This record gives sequence, C-alpha cells and structure tokens, in this order.
Amino acid sequence: MGTSAELGIVAMGMAFGERRDVSATAADYVPDPEAVTALGYRTYHRAAPGVTAVDLAAEAAREALENADVTAADLDLIVVGNSDVPDYLGWDPSAAVARSLGAHGTPTTLFTQACAAWSPALDHAAGAMALSAAETALVVLVNVMSEAHGNRMDFNGCVASDGAVAAVVRRGHPRLRRLSSAQFTRPEYADLFRIEYGGAAVPLPPPGSGLKDVSPMASVYRHFDRDPERFQAFLKETTARLADVVDEALARAGRNRSELARLIHLNDNQQAFRAVADTVGIPLARTNAELARSLGHMGCADQLVCLWRHIEAGELALGDLVALTGVASPGMHWFCTLVEV
Repeated sequence: MGTSAELGIVAMGMAFGERRDVSATAADYVPDPEAVTALGYRTYHRAAPGVTAVDLAAEAAREALENADVTAADLDLIVVGNSDVPDYLGWDPSAAVARSLGAHGTPTTLFTQACAAWSPALDHAAGAMALSAAETALVVLVNVMSEAHGNRMDFNGCVASDGAVAAVVRRGHPRLRRLSSAQFTRPEYADLFRIEYGGAAVPLPPPGSGLKDVSPMASVYRHFDRDPERFQAFLKETTARLADVVDEALARAGRNRSELARLIHLNDNQQAFRAVADTVGIPLARTNAELARSLGHMGCADQLVCLWRHIEAGELALGDLVALTGVASPGMHWFCTLVEV
C-alpha cells in the first residue's frame, strides 16, 4: 500500500444531552450542594428522557461522517467505547450503532473499560490498519450516566455528563496522527468504585434496598480500611501513575515532556487538574481544565471532545504534540495516547 500504517483523524462529530447548571441542580442530587459546586464545574449535560447512549453515539457518528465527506459504506471498521451501564444487558452497542448508520456487514468492536475506553478504541483502529487492509474506520465514544445505578454528582469527585464524540480515522492521514500509547493496570484495585447490584453476581439488591443504596465510594474506603493516610497515598499514586504512562508514551514516540503543547485529561475536578498539571510539569492553562468546567465528565468521550474544541478555538497548531490522558475505575487503568496535530 504506499501509505503509512499510522492513523490520522480526518474529522469529528459530537452530540450532547441538554445543558444543565450545576449550582441550580446540585440540590436535586446531594444533601450538600456546596460540596459539588466546590469541585469547580459550572454546567453539565443530561440526556433527555428516552435518549439512549446509542442515540447520542449515532448522532455524533453521522456528524463525523458528514464532516469527513464519507458514507457508512466507506467504513472498514466501527469501534465503539461505552463508559457507563449499557442500555441493555447481553447486547452489543457497537452493532446497534452500525445498524443506526446503515453500515451493514461492517465489522464492529466494543470497548467497555469505563472512562479509559477511548484509548484502547483508538489502539484497536490503529492495529487494524497496521495488520489488515483497513483504510477508514469510525471510532465512537459515548457516556450516558444511568441514574438508576448511580448519582451523577456523588460517585468519584466528578459531575457526570452525557455526551458522545465520533472520529473518522484513516490510514496515513497526515493530520491529528496517533503516534503512540501506553497503559498501566493495577489489578489490586479491580473492585474499587464498582456498582454492587445489578450484575450476574448480585442481580438484585436485598429486599428493602435499591440499586443505589451502596455508594461506589464505600468500596474504596473499605479497601483502605477507612484509613485517611492510606487513602491519601492512593490519591497521590493516581497522579504519579499518570505521569509514568505519559513518559512511557513519549519514550515510545521518541519525544519528551518539553515538547508537549497541551495535556488533555479526563474532565476531572479543578483540584485534580492542578495535581495532574504539577506532576506532569505543564502549566494548568495548557490543559483542558477550563473546558471541563462547562462540559462535565463525559466518561470516555472527554479527551476527543476537548481535543476538537481546542482545535476549533485555534488553541492548537499544525505539528503540536498533545498527550491525551485518563484514569479509569473500576480497574484501575492509567492511559496515555500521543497525538500530533
């Protein structure tokens, strides 16, 4: 084939739930609204009743295809990352997205590694292009918070938001090239933040209880024996591991931290952003901290949504090196993917 096996992003599309104000709605979710507003979020998005993750994913995908001037028939692969509870159990959202697009016969793959699904989804598309004849793929990332299973303002220090992003990627495309990625997994933390009820192990909560009666944070505190010092050490490790995967991805690409134009992290709270920026050694202004305040945490969609927003705002130039980073729980997983604008 004469083109490079490296993929580049041709175009993107996005779809969001309805915009909501954090301060105006926090009391609907938590008894202490000030604890939520202190996280630094101003607004978030909530899908309207009846709008599913597949609906948002398909909407973003159609926009990406239109922006790239390609059709579903041009796709060699569809990769979907879904970071929250799926619309149905025993069901494949990637196939459902393909059906919505009319992509009959196109191979599809689903990634469910919570907030980190974006990175293995891009890796899979890159691998398909390196190992097969795949030329054009669609990567779709979506998060719709299941409020039947969790509280969007009280689960991991973020305000959960509903949105989707889709990217048309092509072998050898010269812009927004994926250069490398790195991952670190701590299997000892596999049970942290898990939802206790609704899965095969415990399909129903005990009589008189509901799906949300056990906070996912409770498993975290139990794991560390409710010891504040051990919990603080865990928080420090979370940030330190992120710096490690950034350095590993940079080493694989033959680059170093001084070359980073921007670091795009998951849409975390402002305190977490300051810790990440300090650890990686990049000014806070060169992260997506400000975007996170208005977008909320859209699970695995955060990084590509913010990447596209920074490009639209003229905040990234041709040749800029960008680190996309994230931490996913349960897992836990740390990811970094390098992109050259």
